Amino acid sequence: MTLTLDDVRRAASAIRGRIPRTPCAPSRTLSEITGAEVILKFENLQFTASFKERGALVKLLSLAEGERRAGVVAMSAGNHAQGVAYHAQRLGIPALIIMPRFTPNVKVEQTRAFGAEVVLHGETLDEAALRAHELMVQRKLTFLHPYDDEKVIAGQGTIALEMLEDHPDLEALLVPVGGGGLISGMAVAARGLKPAIDIIGVETVRFPSMLQAIRGLPIHCGAATFAEGIAVKQPGQITLGIIRQLVDDILLVEENDIEAAVLLLLEVEKTVVEGAAAVGLAALLNHRKRFRGRKVGLVLSGGNIDLLILATIIQRGLARSGRLVRLRVEIPDHPGSLADVTRILGAANANIVEVSHQRAFTRLALKTVQLEVILETRGLPHLHEILGAFRAAGFPTTLPDTDDSRNTQADL
Repeated sequence: MTLTLDDVRRAASAIRGRIPRTPCAPSRTLSEITGAEVILKFENLQFTASFKERGALVKLLSLAEGERRAGVVAMSAGNHAQGVAYHAQRLGIPALIIMPRFTPNVKVEQTRAFGAEVVLHGETLDEAALRAHELMVQRKLTFLHPYDDEKVIAGQGTIALEMLEDHPDLEALLVPVGGGGLISGMAVAARGLKPAIDIIGVETVRFPSMLQAIRGLPIHCGAATFAEGIAVKQPGQITLGIIRQLVDDILLVEENDIEAAVLLLLEVEKTVVEGAAAVGLAALLNHRKRFRGRKVGLVLSGGNIDLLILATIIQRGLARSGRLVRLRVEIPDHPGSLADVTRILGAANANIVEVSHQRAFTRLALKTVQLEVILETRGLPHLHEILGAFRAAGFPTTLPDTDDSRNTQADL
């Protein structure tokens, strides 16, 4: 390994004044929830909402004058693309960005807004990379790799410098892992400053490529993940070597855990993060015993999440916590029955979102109607209070969205 702490320090000097020093602050509520002392590094507050600006700028600043005039090409699922496009525009360097077709539209449009030429190609980063190299040769451009480049890695490592300057007593770092640029740079910096610190990467169960590579296993990944920013099938060679030498462990998290972490950060910290940025918190929540009582730094690596996806996560989270529920209520098919139902709900202080009747497509007895009601509640205890009120009134009620959709009265 040739990259050193001094390289990261030189990178920090190069970008000083050009990139904001993002907040690195404790979270009292997340600390109470996890049992660790949680420190959050808000890289989602960068101008392009991602840490990728750091490495992109360090690389762009290192280019010779002729390379700057000719322009650069990069392949990215979004955040590296925006970092390259934004800082290339500021430096007057033409930029061509190749993005996989699955890239969220918000990232595509933001990249174009920074003046870059965007080409959508392929279903994966690997396919996009092949096209980027073809165009690099055709147009005589300089290729800016999103993670497997020492200048880029050194730029990402400046995050660890800032975190340990602000909180020198940090005992562990939980870092998202895709191609490995972020954790490699942070590991070089953190090990140089504090050799005993624990450095732990986090990947998704669907894309465990770095963990598989470290263990010498064939790389098998899923079709897609909500954390598309770290959905990398081919780890970098430079980053793999650094991670083998400096990183203590890599943890895996499930999709539902990532969703829950995104929602928790929104609700507790009032901060918006994309899936890849939430994996550290997801891992901390899943391994509370391992980190209990320790001071743990989490990198919120980016905030470029599609609003439709965010809205869906909010709705699903509310449903899982019992704050948004769907009930099926059997009522007699005669005047006044619906009024009885609304009266029960009003007395229970439940807010009705939607109501629908079903007469034909049901196996209920004739003269009985199935009423489907979507409600806002205060949570599971309030939901059980509502179910108890329906039981007391003689209205059979089911929760069709639970694992067991049979009548829930036996659970009350």
